[in-house]
Amino acid sequence: MKHLMRTIPVMAASLCLATSVAMAGTLDDVKAKGFIQAGVNGDLFGFAKPDEKGVWRGLDVDTARAVAAAVFGDADKVKYTPLTAKTRFTALQSGEIDVLTRNATQTLSRDTDLGLNFVQVNYYDGQGFLVPKALGVESAKELDGASVCVLPGTTTEQNVADYFRVQKMNMNPVVIESTAELSKAFFAGRCDCMTSDASQLAGIRAVAPNPADYKILPEIISKEPLAPAVRHGDDQWMDIVNYSVLAMIEAEELGITSANIDEMMGSTDPKVQRFLGVSPGNGKALGLDENWAYNIIKQVGNYGEVFERNVGVDTPLMLERGLNALWTNGGLMYSPPFK
Repeated sequence: MKHLMRTIPVMAASLCLATSVAMAGTLDDVKAKGFIQAGVNGDLFGFAKPDEKGVWRGLDVDTARAVAAAVFGDADKVKYTPLTAKTRFTALQSGEIDVLTRNATQTLSRDTDLGLNFVQVNYYDGQGFLVPKALGVESAKELDGASVCVLPGTTTEQNVADYFRVQKMNMNPVVIESTAELSKAFFAGRCDCMTSDASQLAGIRAVAPNPADYKILPEIISKEPLAPAVRHGDDQWMDIVNYSVLAMIEAEELGITSANIDEMMGSTDPKVQRFLGVSPGNGKALGLDENWAYNIIKQVGNYGEVFERNVGVDTPLMLERGLNALWTNGGLMYSPPFK
């Protein structure tokens, strides 16, 4: 009995310590170190890749910058960890990164088995096929017997196997872990085609030795909602990352841009006033300054600005908004009310 009584205080102390650490949360952690550690692709043009001056650019990079703007009022307070498809989730689980903004598809198993929470989708995608025009193929249904470059540990690996099985075709997978090395293998002719998210294929084609020599086939064989992810068990951090993405969508719907936001601060529209923090409340609810959304749009832009700057029709990727248009324009981008 005496032994038990001695053990209880030790157990209670350990429990209190664990609870205090858990309660500290990611927000306190990032504030203490002064930056957000974001996991990104690292070599995908248009989504996450350093430019010739070493400055990180891309839609996923801007997503991480939006979170930093919300937390610190400074979109540049981010450090980037390049991750492969195989290492991305482990890095988040282990605490190596604070948020994953690396073209990752939300799935049931990842939400549950991996202990992750996906937030608002920042790019709705689907899996496609990239081929050399010289192959003479016009449809994915003509790829029977083809060698296919694919990344391991991705939804694309399972999707392409399912597609070939359903179509009663054979394939020879060429599996390489790194996106950069897989691309090199494809351009060197080691495989007949490459399969991945269509946006990723557009980014890979954009940096090909001669982009005009390649085409994306018309078939889209899957749903790939790409979204940032955080760890289970930290609801406040999940809310902050979620509403940082949603703020860019809401701003576009409200007509607020990085160029006109200061003028919009004088709007008499209650929705605009609440969104920009003129009418307080949203910031307090998230544990942030009331100007958190203002900082995102001023420094990063609304979703339309981010899309067009990184992957839109006037970039080498030449992507239409499509599903990534606002819901008012026939797309899927829709934000709940900011109130």
